[in-house]
Amino acid sequence: MDLQKLFDLNGQKALITGAARGIGKSMALALAGAGADVVLILRNTHQKETANAIEALGRQCWIFECDLGEKDCVKKAVADILAAHRIDILVNAAGIMRRSPASEYDDEIYDEVMQVNIATPFVLCREVGKYWIANQISGRIINVASLASFQGGINMAGYAVSKGGIAMLTKSLSNEWAAHGVRVNAIAPGYIATDMNIDTRTNMDSTYYNSITQRIPSGRWGSPDDFQGIVIFLASRASSYMTGQILTVDGGWMAR
Repeated sequence: MDLQKLFDLNGQKALITGAARGIGKSMALALAGAGADVVLILRNTHQKETANAIEALGRQCWIFECDLGEKDCVKKAVADILAAHRIDILVNAAGIMRRSPASEYDDEIYDEVMQVNIATPFVLCREVGKYWIANQISGRIINVASLASFQGGINMAGYAVSKGGIAMLTKSLSNEWAAHGVRVNAIAPGYIATDMNIDTRTNMDSTYYNSITQRIPSGRWGSPDDFQGIVIFLASRASSYMTGQILTVDGGWMAR
């Protein structure tokens, strides 16, 4: 058996959200490095850094502009993408967090978090999955969950609800679509040092920050590059008998 072919994505095309920075960007570059061409959904088409890096790897990249917080925009974007491209892999990596005590959690903030974190991934999964079933394509969905899919956290009720929803969406779709050759899995990041949480990390009380780090068996916060291997694994034939799983990439946090 040629093990390299198990992870080879040549001839595949991946659609990914949230790839302007952080984990999403790292996963997009990993997929391109494994041979896939990439379609990006970005709020700002002037954000060319990820696309330029993908093209530097010798792969093609297309950008579709869409605000994932606007449901009509999402529906139009996915329709336009499927009209122009055969998609083999869908990665829902975009997400937002708004912290607030639950008793003070504003309706508008809750609705914003739910739209971006769960409603938009659902629409993308539904439309791409429908396309795959109609065209008999054995597609792969990779959702980005969170430790909050398992733990409620503090001052993050909306985020926890949305990420719990991602875990159940992953399991539900895997049950319905496995018979069609469509695999649906999720990755649950632990404490990851990204641009999105740099303010939180900077403003953390040093004792609290150190207590988090000390609880991680690996002894460090993760980095976006820690997600490159796992996304290739889930997107490739190497995981061909795996569906409905939520894989934690957390340095051992959940095992402790």
